[in-house]
Amino acid sequence: MASQPKTRYTPEEYLALERSSDAKHEYHNGEIFAMSGASKWHVSIVTNLVVELGSQLKAGPCTVYSTDLRVRVAPDGLYTYPDVIVLCDEPRFSDEQQDTLLNPALIIEVLSESTEGYDRGAKAAHYRRIPSLREYVLVSQGEPRIEVQRRSPGGGWELLEARPGETIELVSLGVRLDVAAVYANPLDEAARE
Repeated sequence: MASQPKTRYTPEEYLALERSSDAKHEYHNGEIFAMSGASKWHVSIVTNLVVELGSQLKAGPCTVYSTDLRVRVAPDGLYTYPDVIVLCDEPRFSDEQQDTLLNPALIIEVLSESTEGYDRGAKAAHYRRIPSLREYVLVSQGEPRIEVQRRSPGGGWELLEARPGETIELVSLGVRLDVAAVYANPLDEAARE
């Protein structure tokens, strides 16, 4: 029995399908990938991040977005939905629909067991190709730990980490994240599982 060839989509076909879908999908290299739902703990961490960043950035030029704003990584052609995006410049969108951002200053992904390898590896490599991106933040779901990958003046990337009782500076935004505030949650420890 012959196997069926994989269906390949153009970016335009993906966007047309995505804009009419109730579910979210990533797109890369002609393929569309369904995104799974998030746990209560994941959503709570994302909410805490948005609240913390939003309260510190409300008087400045930066805007915080969560989960529903798509980002396109050019020239890779990856379309994805980061957990949190911060935009500090005039927004640049891929088309007139204004639902696919091209120039985030900061991206945050909350790690889950199923996505951690991808978020640390291939996705991080894609994100680092975004010229406007200054920091990529990984927030563990399994333990209180925040990692910041920061673009250095020479163009390389440095890694910083914060654990319980610490704060970590997001230089690109001029703010600090308190680990305790990010993980403050009415859910008990079992909810992390």
